[in-house]
Amino acid sequence: MKTQPTDATTDLSGLLRTALLSTADSLAIGLTGEQAESLLAYLALLQRWNSTYNLTSVREPGQMLTQHIADCLAVVNSLRRTTEGRAARLLDVGSGGGLPGAVIALTSPQIGVTCIDAVGKKAAFVRQVAAELRVTNLQVHHGRVESLRGTVFDIVCSRAYASLSDFVNGTRHCLSNSGVWMAMKGRRPDEELARLAADIDVFHVEPLQVPGLDADRCLVWMRLSKAAFAAARSL
Repeated sequence: MKTQPTDATTDLSGLLRTALLSTADSLAIGLTGEQAESLLAYLALLQRWNSTYNLTSVREPGQMLTQHIADCLAVVNSLRRTTEGRAARLLDVGSGGGLPGAVIALTSPQIGVTCIDAVGKKAAFVRQVAAELRVTNLQVHHGRVESLRGTVFDIVCSRAYASLSDFVNGTRHCLSNSGVWMAMKGRRPDEELARLAADIDVFHVEPLQVPGLDADRCLVWMRLSKAAFAAARSL
């Protein structure tokens, strides 16, 4: 016999849907009904798997929505401006439970997303998300990013993965010559910026406002400098 949802479950689902739509509206993201339902289904999977696999320290669904889903949705318009609606390949390094990679894939069908994580249970979760929610533009690689060879990406991103220097140095081989790095950070990381190699051009540090989150957020956009790009093209 199929279990009927309790009033509490129904109420929570409705509250989460309302909060998600309000977040998308605040961020000026035009979510389709299907995308909204997919994001809520992803949140439900994250909560369910988290009870066993400890994917995130955040446990309460409303907090997951704000601290994870909304935090990742805050970068979507920046990505849309960067890609100008064109097809693009994005690598999410140290993706964990698919943040931001799965959220980007669910909201941006023109972006082919590859999530990579060295922890098997996290890669398995994202693989389950792709299969269960039928996210055809989401792929998963289990392993260290240093071992990923043979494919380059237009955008390489991370969310609180490592210092900017370690992030860039560890993923140079994954970035196309004309590609960009996108690092999700809290407050502006001035000390990390100062330690970047001379051939890295930080062309934008973009402040972000995450609805419902009282914390500093920014995106650090980087690319090879013009001299480094010219040298790479001459090889």
